[in-house]
Amino acid sequence: MSTGVCIVGAAESDLGVTGKTVLHLQTQAITRALADAGLRLADVDGLATNGVSRFSATQVAEHLGLRPQWTDSTFAGGSAFELYVGHAVQAIQAGQASVVVISYGSNQRSARSRTLAPYEAHTPEAQFEQPYGPLYPVSAYAMAAQLYLHTYGTARGRAGMTEVAVAAREWALANPRAYRYGAGPLDMDGSPLLSDPLRVADCCLVTDGGGAVVLTTAARARDLPGVPIEVLGYGEATTGTSIVGVGDLLRTGAVDSGRRAFAMAGLTPADVDSAQIYDSFTITVLLSLEALGLCDFGEAPDLVAARTLPLNTSGGGLSYCHPGQLGVLLLVEAVRRLRSTPDRTALVHGTGGILSTHGTVLLGRS
Repeated sequence: MSTGVCIVGAAESDLGVTGKTVLHLQTQAITRALADAGLRLADVDGLATNGVSRFSATQVAEHLGLRPQWTDSTFAGGSAFELYVGHAVQAIQAGQASVVVISYGSNQRSARSRTLAPYEAHTPEAQFEQPYGPLYPVSAYAMAAQLYLHTYGTARGRAGMTEVAVAAREWALANPRAYRYGAGPLDMDGSPLLSDPLRVADCCLVTDGGGAVVLTTAARARDLPGVPIEVLGYGEATTGTSIVGVGDLLRTGAVDSGRRAFAMAGLTPADVDSAQIYDSFTITVLLSLEALGLCDFGEAPDLVAARTLPLNTSGGGLSYCHPGQLGVLLLVEAVRRLRSTPDRTALVHGTGGILSTHGTVLLGRS
């Protein structure tokens, strides 16, 4: 099945330590994605982005001289860009826009704007967590990891998280764009403990970077020079903003977002040829693989160790790039892989906050 909407362009901005502004990185990503699509800025009438300010879409549009008739600046953390795909498909289907750009850019490493800090009382529930001094957000994911180890076995769970990090590094060694490209094998045992049981190597990078994808109708895509990638299905889910609010840490909202995406596409997890799974932490990948139905609960360590499913093939947020929000770059990698390999379907899944928001997108090459 198909939504009748395709991704026709995908590109990154400069990555790593760029010294560039957020708007510069946004501009790079958008103009490169449009060039990849064979389109111009003048063709864009829809824009979805965040991370610049409270008026992100307005600011980016003004910077580029655009006057879009549809915008979306929903902030949902790392899953926002998978959510934008669903929103953009709906807008294109409804005739609210004909060419939508989804973009992001961040200079958090150059600006030294990312810090590990104790929780702030963002929600009423946080008052019950803040006195214990957890680090945001790593301690929340560390609690999920501790529960995973307790439920499925310490050695098994720890080996699974290590396999996620090692596999990401191996993919990054083949990706010249990766921040850790050429850095050699991963020494997990030598990685300092950050928030038990998570080590530094279990945690995503802090880099500059950004990316963009361009969507339009399948009918228009046929007249463009590149290989169009169809949006087959999408789903989203929201749980809670705090550790208390999430509920079951081992059965995340990906259960629901994935189920909705597969139902829309008329596919099952067995139909997925490759997956780009948000890897803010190694435990995030194990939890997501299981919640999405790509394996049974407790079986993600075996799936990752078997390497039968191409996973986070750019190197992911652990070894390739993590500019605060990775979701758009997961889409970029999925498009590139579908264009350049025999894969027919790809799953992209974004996670935001403390296992708070979830967006699943299924893509296919016709």
